[in-house]
Amino acid sequence: MTLLYLTPLDAETQLAQGIDRPCPVAIADKVRFSELDLLNHVNNKAYLGWFESTRVTYFDTHCARHFTGGPMPRTVMRNSNVHYLKEMLLGESYISTARVLSFRNTSYVMEQQIWSGDLRTRLEAVMVLRTADGSAGQPIPDSLKQQFLDLDGATDLSQ
Repeated sequence: MTLLYLTPLDAETQLAQGIDRPCPVAIADKVRFSELDLLNHVNNKAYLGWFESTRVTYFDTHCARHFTGGPMPRTVMRNSNVHYLKEMLLGESYISTARVLSFRNTSYVMEQQIWSGDLRTRLEAVMVLRTADGSAGQPIPDSLKQQFLDLDGATDLSQ
């Protein structure tokens, strides 16, 4: 199967590429020379850039519409934990995924993974919504909470 790069992948394609559980957002690409370090494997910074691009795609395609009619909130990464499992090399195709694991009233936990035949890297991040001016927490709309439940299978920790 030929991967379509920089195009959202459906669940069937994700499963065919070895991803154990399809995610709402999965984007394929391949390792570029500029992403290598002195040891000729992917620099840790490159993974963070891949995760950021996928996270932004997730927010733009699945979250932003829940804030229409008002100012768009700021989305801030409060903290993250990255697990580097296996190196990646020049020219390897990979898939970057994103899904929400759980949520509270103004924050959610996002899991992201990099797959290339097998799981290579995993990130878990606490994302916080802030008001447009950044002065306070922005509540997650009920419609978005429901989407997290339905689309991602997330756990509601807001009670």
